[in-house]
Amino acid sequence: ATGDLGVAVESRFFAVGAVVPWAKAGVGAIATQSFANTTFGPKGLQHLEQGKSAQEALDLLVKGDPQADQRQVGIVDAQGRPATWTGTKCNAWAGGKTGRFFTAQGNILAGKQVVEALAATFEETAGLPLADRLVKALAAGQAAGGDSRGQQSAALLVVRAKGGYSGYNDRYIDLRVDDHPKPIEELARLLEMHHTTNAFADARFYLDRGDTDHASKIMEAATRKRVVAAGAKPTDQGGAYYDLACFYSLAGHAEKALENLAKAFPLNPSLKAYSLNDSDLDPLRSNARYQAMVKDASKKEK
Repeated sequence: ATGDLGVAVESRFFAVGAVVPWAKAGVGAIATQSFANTTFGPKGLQHLEQGKSAQEALDLLVKGDPQADQRQVGIVDAQGRPATWTGTKCNAWAGGKTGRFFTAQGNILAGKQVVEALAATFEETAGLPLADRLVKALAAGQAAGGDSRGQQSAALLVVRAKGGYSGYNDRYIDLRVDDHPKPIEELARLLEMHHTTNAFADARFYLDRGDTDHASKIMEAATRKRVVAAGAKPTDQGGAYYDLACFYSLAGHAEKALENLAKAFPLNPSLKAYSLNDSDLDPLRSNARYQAMVKDASKKEK
């Protein structure tokens, strides 16, 4: 299990991603909605980090807000326990539903069927990565009527321990569509781009946990997509094979790494010199085949 926690949201509201989603790896995820009290995000995470359950944290937030009857909030803690609140003065239709590892809620919706669609789709897509389940749920909610005012923005936040850039933070996926006629479709496009361009980091996550087969599938699939992508230049294709070679080098599969370097270097010759200082290829330094591939680049470096 990845331990991923996340929030996805869509609204007829500019830049909804700057308001609704809050999450911290190993702690929980919170959605602040309806006349959003954005202090619910950091305060709620603090309660969870102190050992409170999702429901206990929610009760504390609501109790401390004199305008709680206008608020809407959903929380899932690190144990997967959900809680949801919809104040009596939220604009109709407003309501929420909880289930195994999730909570779904909304206000100013076309009807109850929107939340039902969100929940059903999340449950039906078990087995997919959390990010994909969240975006598919949004799409289903929109198909069921969505925000009664229309569409404008959408956002997706997924946290994972050391899942951010170079492992320095937990912000694994943080995508926002601030103003778009079809924000959920655009969000789905960006997520697919993330899966492709961030494949190396995803693969390393599984490789570090001993699941080489799954890691290899992620990298191979991403490489195929990058190589055949519309508008892909030879240098782009070379870069795709090079990244795959780096992965296999780290995974201890020297022959597969060399096979992909043999594809990469003719497509992007500048990668030969680059490879000389790439620590991902350190396992290949003493390999005679690798040394022959970069012989010319080595001479130029000297």
